Amino acid sequence: MEEEPRNDDDPDAALDAVLAAYDLKDERRTGWQLRGVDEPESVAAHSWGVAYLVTALGDRLAADLPGVDLDRALRLAVVHDVAEAETGDVATRADSTAGAVDPEAKEATEREAMRDLAGPLPERVRDAWEAYEARDSPEAVLVKECDLLDTCLQAVAYERDDRYDPERGEPDAFREYDDLDEFFATSEPRLRTDAGRALFAAIRERYRAARDR
Repeated sequence: MEEEPRNDDDPDAALDAVLAAYDLKDERRTGWQLRGVDEPESVAAHSWGVAYLVTALGDRLAADLPGVDLDRALRLAVVHDVAEAETGDVATRADSTAGAVDPEAKEATEREAMRDLAGPLPERVRDAWEAYEARDSPEAVLVKECDLLDTCLQAVAYERDDRYDPERGEPDAFREYDDLDEFFATSEPRLRTDAGRALFAAIRERYRAARDR
């Protein structure tokens, strides 16, 4: 049976929450902006990429995650970054010159944002976001693998199309890395499955071929 909205007597509140989440369509991914990517993707575009990877490659990743429910994983993928509609995108940085992000403060801020964004919506919205944040289910692990792989695939796309210029980016950003290498340095140690690492290696080879052409 389908869940009923927690506040179904106030459809205006639900619509307001959905419209607030639509800010993700215009929220640019900060990491690409720091690197000077021309017209970088939005957070919503990234979320679509993650959801598509779950749909297209989820079976491969599921080999290392017994019992994974791909339909549930897809729900997690759709909502995994929705808090950023209110908080903005905070980049994960590998460069030691970058300011450190306090993970507890970031989590608290995003949880508060979800109270606003999901409050008038069905519980499944907040539950999916919480499940992703907990990372203790096979679905959450799979979605995180796809989140990291999507970033690397996007780096391949930008490299192939010559879509970035460090001169347009933050002057001190990525001081320790050339080209878009930092995105691979950031992603690799966070992968948790053999299938994810194998896909990562294949994507990195495509990136290096495009970078060194």
